[in-house]
Amino acid sequence: QVQLVESGGELVQAGGSLRLSCAASGRTFGSYTMAWFRQAPGMEREFVSGISASTGETYYAVSVKGRFTISRDNAKNVVYLQMNSLKPEDTAVYFCAAKTGRVVVFTRFDYVYWGQGTQVTVSS
Repeated sequence: QVQLVESGGELVQAGGSLRLSCAASGRTFGSYTMAWFRQAPGMEREFVSGISASTGETYYAVSVKGRFTISRDNAKNVVYLQMNSLKPEDTAVYFCAAKTGRVVVFTRFDYVYWGQGTQVTVSS
């Protein structure tokens, strides 16, 4: 069982930066592949970024590549999402998610554990 708690979301101006954190419970955090998803009002929840459990390989949606960076600290049981050059279209609730296995997948259905989400609002 893994519990995930996101933090760091807030209102920011376009061009600004935010760092989201996701704190995980449990002693086997390092064995989980982690990802960030986001959901804007009226839209489907979409993959943003993921990081593999063992290799640390990272993956990004095309819309955020080059602006966002995912990282994890297995000693602290935390995964981060550094978001730079934010745009109004990045406005959404951001969710942290965990799945077993080493492979990052881009669909939400394979992720077993989810946080409650943190709101990111980017003003123009």
